[in-house]
Amino acid sequence: MKKLSYIVVVLFSISLIATSCREQKTTGEKIEDAVENTGDAIEDTADDISDDLEDSVDDMK
Repeated sequence: MKKLSYIVVVLFSISLIATSCREQKTTGEKIEDAVENTGDAIEDTADDISDDLEDSVDDMK
């Protein structure tokens, strides 16, 4: 039983160390990522609209 307790404590300690060492993004990096994602979404939407317009023009011919 004592060995099991030690194993649990060691595994818990390792999990705390592993999660606390993750790289944290700064606010500026988060904003930069959001701006990039928004730009990509706008670009994708513009491409979709362009494709739809081309299809509509082709259907009218």
